[in-house]
Amino acid sequence: MPKVIVGISGGVDSSVAAYLLKQQGYEVEGLFMINWHDTTGTLAGDCPWNDDLVFAELVARKLGIKLHTIDFSDQYRKRVVDYMFSEYQRGRTPNPDVLCNREVKFDLFLEEAAALGGNFVATGHYCRKKTTVKDGNHIHHLLCGTDPGKEQSYFLCQLNQQQLAPALFPVGHLQKKEVREIASELELPTANRKDSQGICFVGKVDLPEFLRQKLAPASGDIIEIDKESEFAYPERLQPDIPYKEAELKTYCTAYSFSPSNGTRIGTHNGAHFYTIGQRKGLNIGGKTEPLFILKTDTESNLLYTGQGHSHPGLNRYGLFIPSADIHWLNDGISMMAGEIRNYKVRIRYRQPLQNAWLHMHDSGLYILFDEAQRGITPGQFAVWYHRGELLGSGVID
Repeated sequence: MPKVIVGISGGVDSSVAAYLLKQQGYEVEGLFMINWHDTTGTLAGDCPWNDDLVFAELVARKLGIKLHTIDFSDQYRKRVVDYMFSEYQRGRTPNPDVLCNREVKFDLFLEEAAALGGNFVATGHYCRKKTTVKDGNHIHHLLCGTDPGKEQSYFLCQLNQQQLAPALFPVGHLQKKEVREIASELELPTANRKDSQGICFVGKVDLPEFLRQKLAPASGDIIEIDKESEFAYPERLQPDIPYKEAELKTYCTAYSFSPSNGTRIGTHNGAHFYTIGQRKGLNIGGKTEPLFILKTDTESNLLYTGQGHSHPGLNRYGLFIPSADIHWLNDGISMMAGEIRNYKVRIRYRQPLQNAWLHMHDSGLYILFDEAQRGITPGQFAVWYHRGELLGSGVID
């Protein structure tokens, strides 16, 4: 009988995943990961890991499965949290959940599961996997979950074939409502527990307070860029037409404002505490429209802002991913230099898929959208899909 090691988190999704696998005839054991001990910056009322462990133990007892516990906190800090600090210091906005899945849940966890005799690993992610055979080789495909409100393939966009091979996603074909109903029928203690929020394994945090562990506050100016600013935005390109790389580079590069483009309207306590598209936390009132951050300049410690969702500095038609940061889940479908493909792309979790054209060059990948995208943010992941399958991803430059 194949053994599956389920990542039991203390939430309803992993609880139901374990139950479904038992029903399918697998030998099931749970593994609870402790990845963070520090509570600096954690918001009051957020459940720390020890509360999660209590629920995990209750679920294991209810389902009659063995529960193991492992502490990955040292590795988590080095692989995920230190990367976060480094990116924010550079004025970029990382996605720790994507890194957590690549570095912890489907790396360290896989090693521990193998040591426990597991043939497979399983999580409560809302996504699906399909395996095909080509030329005698097994190819693993990552598919979207069927619940559009919970679809979580985005967070697994950096996995490779070796990580997908033993992975099972038992709830990926279900709606969240159905998972709750199964948990309620079984009287699982997690049936009505709220979903976790915030940073993976850390929880919901006051981000500036959390970042102050390593990044010192520093007063700087807030500059407002008027919608009618003399700043020259690049002329729009047709997304499906081949262009010289110089044209694409100008079109897909983040805007480079300067204080001469705008007006000083206030001060902030450190540009590295903010992110593009952010609205709250500026503490500046009296504006006709909401004020958004257009760009963070950590070298000069400046924040550039603009009024309204439609501000041209907040909306761009293209982005660039350096070649070193491009990742394909299956190397056999990667693009060649000079190639153009039409895929669906999202630049943040839960964003509706956007129609886009991918232009591959030796230096990297240029993505041109049919519609302007609000808040394209360096450090975040752009992820591309075709017919419901996640094909690849990359870190936005």
